[in-house]
Amino acid sequence: MEQPTRDISPEKTADDQLDNVIRPQRLAQFTGQDKLKANLSILIEAAKQRKEPLDHILFHGPPGLGKTTLAHIVANEMKVNIRITAGPAIERAGDLAAILTNLRAGDILFIDEVHRLGRAVEEILYPAMEDFVLDIIVGKGPGAKNVRLKLPRFTVIGATTRLALLTAPLRARFGAHYRMDFYDIEAMRSIVVRGAGVLKMPIDAAGANEVALRARGTPRVALRLLRRVRDYAQVRANGEINHDVAVAALDLLEIDQLGLDDLDRRVLLAIIEKFGGGPVGLETIGASISEQPDTIMDVVEPYLLQLGFLERRPRGRVATPHAYRHLGFQVDEEAADDAAAQLNLI
Repeated sequence: MEQPTRDISPEKTADDQLDNVIRPQRLAQFTGQDKLKANLSILIEAAKQRKEPLDHILFHGPPGLGKTTLAHIVANEMKVNIRITAGPAIERAGDLAAILTNLRAGDILFIDEVHRLGRAVEEILYPAMEDFVLDIIVGKGPGAKNVRLKLPRFTVIGATTRLALLTAPLRARFGAHYRMDFYDIEAMRSIVVRGAGVLKMPIDAAGANEVALRARGTPRVALRLLRRVRDYAQVRANGEINHDVAVAALDLLEIDQLGLDDLDRRVLLAIIEKFGGGPVGLETIGASISEQPDTIMDVVEPYLLQLGFLERRPRGRVATPHAYRHLGFQVDEEAADDAAAQLNLI
């Protein structure tokens, strides 16, 4: 029998609860990320055969690709408890100590945004992950002494969108590293169809394909768009999602055929219109559109790079001819070729 899940994250919204219903519960139900699934299934099966807890696991990649979902799936496959927290939520070493001392043998501790753990908290986590012990300082001043408590063998699953910000000692303590990539269109269609089935919303193949095309290769975005298209179909259509309904709903949301939203277009337009196509730094782009540079780097930039609309250069970001054409600007092909030749010489 499966153990109950214990969640110590902040209170969830209605959309979060709906996401939990839509999320797959088993590895076989998880769509996409085939190589990751194959490696993860071997890791899980080997641990089950040895009757040992899993090695510590690190998932990294852009947001919305299923890192939290996979952590829950791992717990379900291993039939163990999972405790959920986030790096910013663990402010003091004592907070982490309280969590660790309540873990049981085989339990999974999932830490989202693990790169945001404080240095003092990390120092407590190192021996806990490596030797399964907890070092606590009791008392103050000359009378203080170190007490070492033994912990049951458990598994830490970390998730991060910024692998480079993870300290080397912490990264080295994760025995399995898995990168999550954007999903292809076939996987996105399957996710949309499954989500519509869970929501009990009729949808045809063309409608599912339209939502999938505009979802940026990201399941979280696909499910968010699906809910908004469902609202539109309920209010302005007959309650069914077809191609025309999906197009009308997504156009109303200002999501274009490639999945670019208002923020994506503002970033590209700022580079093209205000800075002559670049190169320009993230701080300057953020200031010009009143947006945080971290938001541009984490949310906007990965997808624009994947589409080939943006280039990273030593002096900043540059809009490519593909971005010019998509936004309806004329491209000077000769100038573009000269710029590409100069870039190859750098």
